[in-house]
Amino acid sequence: MTPTEWAAPSYPRGAVNRAGRLLAQNGIAADPLVIGHALDVVNDWRSSHSFPLNTLQMALRQRSASICRQPIVAQRLKRTPSIIAKLRRFPKMQLARMQDVGGARAVLTDVAEVDRLRELYRRGRARHALVTEKDYIREPKPSGYRGIHLVYRYHSDRTAKYNGLQIELQLRTRLQHAWATAVETVGTFLGQALKSSEGERNWLRFFELVGSVFALHEGIPAGPGTPADRAALVADARMAERRLQAKGRLVMFRHVLHVIGEDPAMRQGAYFLLVIEPDESRLTVWSYRRRALAAGIQQYQEEEKRIAGTTGDAVLVAADSLSSLRRAFPNYFGDAQTFVQEMTRLLA
Repeated sequence: MTPTEWAAPSYPRGAVNRAGRLLAQNGIAADPLVIGHALDVVNDWRSSHSFPLNTLQMALRQRSASICRQPIVAQRLKRTPSIIAKLRRFPKMQLARMQDVGGARAVLTDVAEVDRLRELYRRGRARHALVTEKDYIREPKPSGYRGIHLVYRYHSDRTAKYNGLQIELQLRTRLQHAWATAVETVGTFLGQALKSSEGERNWLRFFELVGSVFALHEGIPAGPGTPADRAALVADARMAERRLQAKGRLVMFRHVLHVIGEDPAMRQGAYFLLVIEPDESRLTVWSYRRRALAAGIQQYQEEEKRIAGTTGDAVLVAADSLSSLRRAFPNYFGDAQTFVQEMTRLLA
């Protein structure tokens, strides 16, 4: 696709901020007459991040490959319900300044590789401005989440219409990725925002404890509020797992989900739309070639409206193959297999 074929911002930032506030007050499932235009504005703003996101994702892919033999690299546009939820959690936030509307992720082998990739970005000569850098590996979020977040403000003399748009890059290890996607898997099936530290206390505590077990294994201190002593930490994590029967439930999520639309023909796709409906035990997958991104974005918007008010979830992502899609977003396939395997090994 040439730059002229990508969506560009159609509304001034003031209108984007007003639309964001309206949705935060009313939600996506409100009266369409009230929020219809606001949804159009927000979807236009989200779509306009596709070009700068693709640009930074390609650079991330190249740099990751120079460090890791088989990195997992993917990108996604932030889901409308996630945008609304974030605006509600942070009432003073303006949508036009939200840093992760477009996000790309690199999953590498271990902490050493993640640190090397971060150093490449620190030393690199980039025309895009680094806005923020957060080390959640050494200072995890309250949920126990770990990773490195780099936020860049896009700048180009050739495609100035995208200048100022912000893209977030997430760098994490395979173990951190297994943990994060397991949290999202459980959150999806329970209909709870566990990744935002909201939901059943027993599940939140379970993931905090196991996250610290994983951290100690990677040579990182345990998270705040969990035992620093490995023996005590493992004992608490085992107890939390038994209380929830977490292992069995995570395995069950994978087996009850019926996948619709996944077939070998999708290997030619560059973008994938995933719509998971836990109440129906169903995941529907569509694929789009690179030049059909606009059609994918349009269907993304329609599916978000269709499942509004349910426990369903939709996301439009880019991945270089069907298999890498499963590795990058296993939570949408109900697949916490790697997490279960590592948890079982480290709690033995």
